[in-house]
Amino acid sequence: MPMISVSQLKIGDKIVEDVVTKLGNVLFKRGFSVTQREFDILRAFLIPAVAVEGKETDQEAKEGEEFKVEDSGLMQFYAEYDKMLFLLKKVFKNAMSSPTIPILEIRTQLELLIGKIQHYNILTFTPRLLHAEEYLYHNSIMVSLTSYTLARWHGFQSKDWMPIAIGGLLHDIGNAKVDPAILTKPSRLTVLEVEEVRRHTLYGYSMLKNTPSLNDGSKLCALQHHEREDGSGYPLSLQGEKIHPYAKVVAIADIFHAMTSHRAYKKAQSPYLVLEQVQKESFGKLDPVMVSTFIHKVTQFHNGTLVRLSDDRIGEIIFTDRVNPTRPMVNVNGTIINLALDRKLFIQEVV
Repeated sequence: MPMISVSQLKIGDKIVEDVVTKLGNVLFKRGFSVTQREFDILRAFLIPAVAVEGKETDQEAKEGEEFKVEDSGLMQFYAEYDKMLFLLKKVFKNAMSSPTIPILEIRTQLELLIGKIQHYNILTFTPRLLHAEEYLYHNSIMVSLTSYTLARWHGFQSKDWMPIAIGGLLHDIGNAKVDPAILTKPSRLTVLEVEEVRRHTLYGYSMLKNTPSLNDGSKLCALQHHEREDGSGYPLSLQGEKIHPYAKVVAIADIFHAMTSHRAYKKAQSPYLVLEQVQKESFGKLDPVMVSTFIHKVTQFHNGTLVRLSDDRIGEIIFTDRVNPTRPMVNVNGTIINLALDRKLFIQEVV
């Protein structure tokens, strides 16, 4: 009856002792065979090790190997992500003194990262080395990956996918010229400070506009990602078709990640509540068709996902209604909760 690390569990392993949480509660009764769902729950509750029955069968070994391959792919994704982070920090640091942006180096590393994008889940991804002071870099990378994904979902031609991803990666490059004390200020900004932050769009475009190896749409992402369909955005109060399609994609990704990330002056919000907010923004401010594509695509793959509700109960998504994609049905210990009807509750966190 060996004890093994949860990370070494194989699909099909039989657990022969009760699994108990750190608070002393029985999470699982002994005698069950591990499926992907149980594995996810064990990891969610930070269970370090479990007691398993002896020798594995050939089928169990095969499934275990498949899981190891998946786990290895995820680690490779994180490795490429960390390289992208290191490079982007260097690019931002050098932007103050050097007028040249290393587009070829950026594109090469971004292509390596996107080569592993199947391991990137927009709703659940969290960087390994996440520090509040590095929010700007992490946000840029996540906006890039999400913009690339949305471009594919929305039907952009394949020739547009990488330029949109690069536009997302560099959309905030102008913040390299904004006082860091303003960007990380924990309290409300003054009127003058808000004006300075808004200039990052102009700074960014100025830094990119003379880069011959960069697509014009990618450059305009830096200038226009805060423009809004009704003309209420900045810096030029552009409306509708005057906003480049690339910038419309990046705007949606930027809003989503800005609201779901921890920052110096605010806590991260529930991704499902943020999706509802983005949906509201689609009425007049964001491209409504792109928003509809984004919301339905990020939610449709999540039946079986473990979530924490706003009352701290853990449950499993069992059905997502196309009419209310941000308010699925959730199974909590055998009780089905329809969040479309129970509006007091919402999904606080994807586990």
